[in-house]
Amino acid sequence: MRPVLALVVLALAPVISLAADDNRAAGSLKVENEKGKETTLSPEAFAKLPRQTIKVKDQKGNPATYEGVLLAEVLRSAGVTLGKDLRGPLLANFLLVEAGDGYRVVFALPEVDPDMTDKVVLLADRKDGKPLPAGEGPYRIVVPEDKRNMRWVKQVARVSVRNGAPAAGKEKP
Repeated sequence: MRPVLALVVLALAPVISLAADDNRAAGSLKVENEKGKETTLSPEAFAKLPRQTIKVKDQKGNPATYEGVLLAEVLRSAGVTLGKDLRGPLLANFLLVEAGDGYRVVFALPEVDPDMTDKVVLLADRKDGKPLPAGEGPYRIVVPEDKRNMRWVKQVARVSVRNGAPAAGKEKP
């Protein structure tokens, strides 16, 4: 029996390894900069970014404390142009934030850049001192100043910078 058990374990080893890889990638976030370069931000890399805590009212009007990283810091970690270099045609760039279920919202790039606004756009991974629940996380956008929480994207999977400038020669007078 022992040789058979050893064969079963050896046969399942690749499956077990793949499952471990899937679990590691489950909390990863994909970020694409304006040049099309995609960065995969692991939960460990996310945890090393400067963290911030905000107190807000959630969708049901209950007080909640979210903790995470300013979206601008996440973008910087992926090489997105922000700060003093965000000017000219780059000001037409926008962010497409996509959830795991296909929900999508847009932010103008200047509205998340702390050099241009005091508005907070947080990519949260914790609520009330605990990791976000499965239906909300692993990451969630929180925008305290929005009057309606329509852009508070749950289960954020991808953030992409898109070019909103007209194509060369297509600009209207």
